[in-house]
Amino acid sequence: MDFEPPFHENYKTILQNRPDKLDDENGGRQPPPQLMLIEHCELPLIDLSHLQTRGSSVVRAKCKENIVEAAQKWGFFQILNHGVPPEILESMKHEQTKLFRLPFQKKAELSFLNLLPSPSLSSSLPTKTYRWGNPQATCLKQLPWSEAFQIPLASISRMKESDNFRVAVETYGMTVANLAALITEILAEGLGVKGANYFKENCTLSTCFLRMNRYPPCPLASQVFGLMPHTDSDFLTVLCQDKIGGLQLMEGERWVSVKPNPNALLVNVGDLFEAWSNGVYKSVKHRVMASQEVERFSMAFFYCPFKHTLIESPLKPALYRSFSFEEYKAQVHRDVQATGDKVGLSRFLIQ
Repeated sequence: MDFEPPFHENYKTILQNRPDKLDDENGGRQPPPQLMLIEHCELPLIDLSHLQTRGSSVVRAKCKENIVEAAQKWGFFQILNHGVPPEILESMKHEQTKLFRLPFQKKAELSFLNLLPSPSLSSSLPTKTYRWGNPQATCLKQLPWSEAFQIPLASISRMKESDNFRVAVETYGMTVANLAALITEILAEGLGVKGANYFKENCTLSTCFLRMNRYPPCPLASQVFGLMPHTDSDFLTVLCQDKIGGLQLMEGERWVSVKPNPNALLVNVGDLFEAWSNGVYKSVKHRVMASQEVERFSMAFFYCPFKHTLIESPLKPALYRSFSFEEYKAQVHRDVQATGDKVGLSRFLIQ
C-alpha cells in the first residue's frame, strides 16, 4: 500500500536485531518490562451540560468540582456534552482518513499543505509538518510505530490541497479552543485564582496546534510503542480518539489502560499547567501501544501560549522558577537530543 510509511525498509537493522524476549532475574523468559500488561481504568466522566446557565447553581458547582478533582488526582478526565457538534467531529475524522491515505511520498513533501512548519529550536532549518518513526532510533523502544501531522493553527488560512480539509480543521480548531478556554478558566477558579484573562491573553487559536495521528498495524506490537511514554508540553490537551484503544497512562507506579468512550473527548493536563498550578494539577506520563491487526486514529488539540509567555504560578511559595514557553521547549529539545528522553519540569524546580 503506497500510503504506508516504509518502517520495514528504513528500520531494517533495528527490526532484525530485536530481542524477542528478555531474561528475568531468575533466568526465565518474560516480555520487555516497559510493555508488560496493564490494568484497565475508568477515568472520571464529566457531563459539561451541567454547566449550562439554566441548571442550578449547585449542579454547576458540582460539575466544576469534579473537573478540579479529576485534574488533581488523575491529570486526565473524559467529558460528555462538550459542545463540539457531531457533524464537526465526523467531518474531521473523514478528512483525517483521506489525508493519511495519500501516497507516502506526497505526505513527506516539505511543501505539502503549504503549512508553515514550526521553526526548529536547534537550527534555522524548518521542522516538517509530517513526521513518522524516529530517525534517531537505535532500538525498538525508541521507535514509535506511527505517523502524524503537526498542524500550527496559525497557518490554516494558507492551507492548500483541499478546501474541505482547511474548513474542517479551522472549524474544529476554533470550537475546541473555546472548550479548552472554558476548562482552563474552571481549573484556575479551582485554585482560587481568577485566571481567565491570563489564558485569554496568552492562548489564542494562532498559538495552538492540532496533531493528527495514525498508528498503522504493527507486526511487532508486543515490543513496540505506537507513541513513546511522555508528558505534554502545553497547558491542556483535548483528545478525540477512535474506538480502537491503546492509550495508557501512569497511575502511581503502574500503567493503566484507558477504555475509549465513543461519545466523549479526553482532556489531560500539560506541563505548563502543572507548573502554573504549583503542582496542584498533574501532568501525567502517558503512551500509546501498537496494535498488530488494526490501525488507530486520534486527534490531539494542544492549548499552548505565545512563545514569550511567562509561566509563573500565582500560588506561593512557588515550586518552579518562572520560565517562558520558548525556554521550556528549548530545554526539552536539548534534553531529548542529549539523552533520548524528555526531562521536563524537574529542570525548573526551585531547590
